[in-house]
Amino acid sequence: MAIFNKDLSEEQLKELFRDDEKCLEFLAGIKWSEGFRCRKCGNENSCAGKSPYSRRCTKCKTEESASAGTIFHNCKFPLSKAFYIAYSVCKGKEDISTYEFARRLSLRQMTCWNFKNKIRNAVQELDSLSEGEKISIQKILTAE
Repeated sequence: MAIFNKDLSEEQLKELFRDDEKCLEFLAGIKWSEGFRCRKCGNENSCAGKSPYSRRCTKCKTEESASAGTIFHNCKFPLSKAFYIAYSVCKGKEDISTYEFARRLSLRQMTCWNFKNKIRNAVQELDSLSEGEKISIQKILTAE
């Protein structure tokens, strides 16, 4: 499902990421597509964590969520809404105002403004990334 490669209708996007669990499943599939590696100790063995789609290191017992290390980490509103904003900003087909996002998603305008800026800043930082980091991000943006 190359969500950032093709144009999706609002209905298709809502179905694809209809709830937070679908979003976490998508993130986990991309994040650990080449296997788990603990960010604390480097161990490659893990088991399921306590939260949905999280992984727990079998050596140091550190638990990592699927959203850790992404722009969705510590998101204070539903991930499905965050994915909707991210898709809309990255596709750039139309510049949807934060007031319109707030209306469509029943969120505060400042919440939408902050998250939209977070996405834009992350995209602008792509120029300062190493080639390996750019390849990882490209993999996320073109996930099949």
